Amino acid sequence: MEIVTWVVSGTLEHRDSEGNHGVLYPGLAQRMSAGTGIRHSETNPSPDTPVHFVQMWVLPDTAGVQPGYEQLDVNDALASGGLVPIASGRNHDDAIRIHQRDAVLWGARLAPRSSVTLPDEPHVHVFVPIGSATLSSGDVLAEGAAARLTDAGALELTAGDAGAEILVWATA
Repeated sequence: MEIVTWVVSGTLEHRDSEGNHGVLYPGLAQRMSAGTGIRHSETNPSPDTPVHFVQMWVLPDTAGVQPGYEQLDVNDALASGGLVPIASGRNHDDAIRIHQRDAVLWGARLAPRSSVTLPDEPHVHVFVPIGSATLSSGDVLAEGAAARLTDAGALELTAGDAGAEILVWATA
């Protein structure tokens, strides 16, 4: 399994049996390839600050992948306001690498009422961990809501009055 972790708020500490260790924070993407086997744990290192995170599991396209770990800070890229590749099996240079050539995880931090065009892929999953957004189809996504789109074309997504952070999986 390819496991991508995204911290929305707070911090999350990762340790695994391969000796990898890291403290994740908002804007730092992490990929752990479970591969042929790995033990791992994620804990909140703070006794006072709660952590809110999303952990996404993707089937690899190759059998027998060795366990692996990668993290990348994408905060500077997210500051641009557009969609940024966070995790990719399609050789995006500025994304963590996943072993799934048909998938890309995009992210954006949108200013109030700003818009992005969603990828025109056969399967798109939009999640709004912060704020709210409206699809050009008229569907409103409140904080914590998601939409699965199949052959929907390149829809526009517009952030609500308080802005939004979005995560978008696009797969062929």
